[in-house]
Amino acid sequence: MGSSYFYLEFLLGWLEILQKAGYHNPAIFALEYTLVPDQIYPLQLQQTVAGYEHLCSIIKDPGRICLAGDSAGATLQLSLLLYLSKASFSGRELEERQQRKPGFATLISPWATLVTPKNRDTPSDYLNADSLHLYGRQYAGSISNLKDPLVSPGVCKDGEWWTRASPSGGFCFMYGSEEVFGPQVRDLVALLRRNGCAVRVREEPGQVHAWPVVSLFLANTLGERTKGLRDLTKMIREVIEPVEGLIDGIGAGS
Repeated sequence: MGSSYFYLEFLLGWLEILQKAGYHNPAIFALEYTLVPDQIYPLQLQQTVAGYEHLCSIIKDPGRICLAGDSAGATLQLSLLLYLSKASFSGRELEERQQRKPGFATLISPWATLVTPKNRDTPSDYLNADSLHLYGRQYAGSISNLKDPLVSPGVCKDGEWWTRASPSGGFCFMYGSEEVFGPQVRDLVALLRRNGCAVRVREEPGQVHAWPVVSLFLANTLGERTKGLRDLTKMIREVIEPVEGLIDGIGAGS
């Protein structure tokens, strides 16, 4: 939905669940990036990189940072990870960037490949593949950019690059079995696993795009509304254990 203000209830609910899970001083940094058609690539990636550098200036141990995002926000988080691990950086610079990698990345229904025939409408999902491809082309700005992994991370088939890009604690993917992006998410998960990356997956049966966010607003009971947030927090806790007195940061992109 673009604006972090739309996600305010979701983020505040997550903050409370993190505290109940034992994190004494959790902090959520929500990135407000410029939307298409007001601006196109590379501005949004530049804003994401700047936001992450700001986080690293506050939280001295990047291993305490968990990236998070849904849909296009998750795309930008994947682009950020690939950017931080580009082989084109000099040896010293690449080493320094590798030391700034986050501890974990939780990706909700990532739009990994902007334009692909694998994006197909389903009877249940509210997304439309043709509209998505239109927006994806607008963001990329050119046909050639659609082949750039920093624009469309799912086109990256370089296993060594993904291995360098992986957070120290790996990835978590959450998506619905009935969503348009399902096939491409499964392909990315398989690629990461083939190359030794730690990957946790929650494919929710019968659910649609960004189901943890949708459920928070539309589900009937409190338990149903917060299920996605509780599942995410449980997986984060398996990787980044609470430590009293430390700030634990979640960098969120929507």
